[in-house]
Amino acid sequence: MITPSSTQTHATAEYIEKNKDQFLNELVELLKIPSVSTDAAYKKDVIRAAEFIKERLQEAGADNAEVCETGGYPIVYAEKIIDPALPTVLVYGHYDVQPADPLELWHSPPFEPVIKDGLIIARGAADDKGQMYMHVKAFEAMMRTNTLSCNVKFMIEGEEETGSDSLGPFLEKNRDKLAADVVLVSDTAMLSNEDPSLTVGLRGLSYVEVEVTGPNRDLHSGIYGGAVANPINVLCEMIASLKDDKGRITIPGFYDNVAVVSPEEREAMNKAPFDLEAYKADLEIDDVQGEEGYTTLERTSIRPTLDVNGIWGGYTQPGAKTVLPSKAYAKISMRLVPNQSSDEITECFQKHFESIAPSHVKVKVTPHHGGEPAVTPIDSPAFQAASMAMMDSFGKEPIPMRGGGSIPIVALFESILGLKTILMGFGLDSNKIHSPNENYGIFNYFKGIETIPLFFKHFAEISKEA
Repeated sequence: MITPSSTQTHATAEYIEKNKDQFLNELVELLKIPSVSTDAAYKKDVIRAAEFIKERLQEAGADNAEVCETGGYPIVYAEKIIDPALPTVLVYGHYDVQPADPLELWHSPPFEPVIKDGLIIARGAADDKGQMYMHVKAFEAMMRTNTLSCNVKFMIEGEEETGSDSLGPFLEKNRDKLAADVVLVSDTAMLSNEDPSLTVGLRGLSYVEVEVTGPNRDLHSGIYGGAVANPINVLCEMIASLKDDKGRITIPGFYDNVAVVSPEEREAMNKAPFDLEAYKADLEIDDVQGEEGYTTLERTSIRPTLDVNGIWGGYTQPGAKTVLPSKAYAKISMRLVPNQSSDEITECFQKHFESIAPSHVKVKVTPHHGGEPAVTPIDSPAFQAASMAMMDSFGKEPIPMRGGGSIPIVALFESILGLKTILMGFGLDSNKIHSPNENYGIFNYFKGIETIPLFFKHFAEISKEA
């Protein structure tokens, strides 16, 4: 049973409790839609997910709910303006999901949600359908109980997993329509259910694909091996050279603009509850690795990284084929920290990778998408409201933490709309986002629905006092 706090109306809490089964069933239906934005084969399903969200927002009580066409997948927009004099919250989320591959590692079909051990298991459960849909249901609860205390606008997109290419133009075109006081996003994780946290920083992203070409066709490895360069071997050597033995990235200029975090902030960051042995046990690894001189918490938040996300070439099907391949490929992502520019880092990478290519191969670098790092101030009225809301629902003050992931649109919101973003996520690192068996806690789902109305209430009160 959800216990209403002193700042939450009994009516809202009771409505949530009474409709828990319906709220969960609706999420299950949304998770059944395979809205994979990176694969054109799922185009109809991505659009179907947008229609689902629009219809649920209409049913919840939103005005002007619409599916807005863009150069890519549509953006769902809806609003409820109860009083122009009140503050306005712009809720952002995304309905698209990552591909489910590799399918053989799922314990159940990725788009046939299973509820087990307090978790809902499906692709998109935590990233971001489960977290985004909390806002739809919290809005419904506030509307049904007449407790909505701020104006609210929803902007739910379908291209987050492919770089949000259509979002920037949409923001530029709809500045007045999207005018608000703050952006509220739930697409991040907490430290734990016992130690709630609020994300106050995100890393940026530079994502590229590289292609290494050797001979003009695949060759017999017995006849040509040892005389003609093997692009897979060359690619592996080139990638290996991108880091030194201290875990530092070797690309010239890569660290030129990296913001230096003070010793005081680093000390405070490492006071957060973190069990390294439990971390290793969960991942079934014997040890961690990374840039020398930094802790695991620091490596995953305030330091930039470079990782290979996929590598392929030659023969990969069952059985043997003794081939010397013509081409090899890799996808590489670089997570960036404040003061680094995704465009500048992409350019640095391209110049360096081309420069280290040996003469016996050709190299092509194709930039994909990127985004800028962002930091959220912790002294704003909106952050105070989020902190108070989580204090009310969890009974413990949330810890400000920098996140390791990237949400490129946070920087866009500030540069185009002039708005700061509150990252009030309810996921956990154990949710396996982007991996097989992605999951989201039923506890977390309903805790989010419970906490969001508290944010609205506190934000309205603090804004009125200001």
